Amino acid sequence: MTEAKMMHPTNATNLAEILERVLDKGIVIAGDIQIKIADIELLTIKIRLLVASVDKAMEMGINWWQTDSFLSSKAKEAEIEKENTELKKRLGKLEGKIENA
Repeated sequence: MTEAKMMHPTNATNLAEILERVLDKGIVIAGDIQIKIADIELLTIKIRLLVASVDKAMEMGINWWQTDSFLSSKAKEAEIEKENTELKKRLGKLEGKIENA
């Protein structure tokens, strides 16, 4: 018969402290995978993983989620506005060609 281990509050506290420290300081995991046959490189995959809090990431100059239209409503609005401006320019050119014809 196996005995079930009980989780003590000290273990949970240690895990929470570790997680807080990782998010506060940040941690980077990097690696490369290369596939070669007879010294001919066929495929290279570069893996970079950064685990940090949003505040720490922004402090390091990382804020790509603010400009990704799938993650930010402000970025989506800016993308729509840009597309709208481009379409208005194209429409103006087409109308000019029609008037000249």
